[in-house]
Amino acid sequence: MDKALIRHRFAKASGSYPRQAFVQRDIALRMADLIGRYVSPESHRRVLEIGCGTGLFTRAYLHRWCPERLVLNDLCPEVEPYFADLLGGQVSFVAKDAEALDFPSGQDLIVSCSALQWFDAPERFLLGCRKLLSGRGYLAFSTFGPRNAEEIRALTDAGLPYRPLDELKVALSEAYHIVHASEACVRLSFPTPLDVLRHLKDTGVTGIRSCHWTRKKLADFSMRYAGRYAAPDGGVTLTYHPIYIVCKMN
Repeated sequence: MDKALIRHRFAKASGSYPRQAFVQRDIALRMADLIGRYVSPESHRRVLEIGCGTGLFTRAYLHRWCPERLVLNDLCPEVEPYFADLLGGQVSFVAKDAEALDFPSGQDLIVSCSALQWFDAPERFLLGCRKLLSGRGYLAFSTFGPRNAEEIRALTDAGLPYRPLDELKVALSEAYHIVHASEACVRLSFPTPLDVLRHLKDTGVTGIRSCHWTRKKLADFSMRYAGRYAAPDGGVTLTYHPIYIVCKMN
């Protein structure tokens, strides 16, 4: 992963992300509901959120719980102003690459929403979270599976190395007891392939590599996309494949 490019793309999209990330907003609400269902009430004292972005999950979580200490983390320091009304007291923000696992130990809950797919080694990170959790701590996260943006991958051969749910469950079962694991397929419709690209740009998810679109490449992409992924309403489709997992220390 080119972390510098990822940071640049998400920082640039931070202004449009809250407006365009409607799937991620639904995922954040779903994640908050799952945490309420499967995480014990006493495990909301010391909480660490990885990849907080502009706060879609953060605010959904704080609407339900009031932790004694909440540490927000993101690769992009540019998102800190989105938490101006929250910071101070029990809520703090730290900008760093979370894969270094350089956070205080004794966390009761580590949560991440729609971020781990950008990690170099998400399984290693998830297993490494054990050293940060308290003895009865929980790890809860959402990420995306192999069908995510399958239209883009098929036409450009560009995409993230998404892990399937079963693969994540096998890796996590070595260190945790999985209390919930599920996945979904969400198919959006956009008027044109160009609208799909604008949506992806406005949510920062084009950060895996630099790509220069010539007029010819763009026309060819649009033609193939429209021919292959037509939606019933006359537009074109874009697929999201969210995965949800909640687990606790063995």
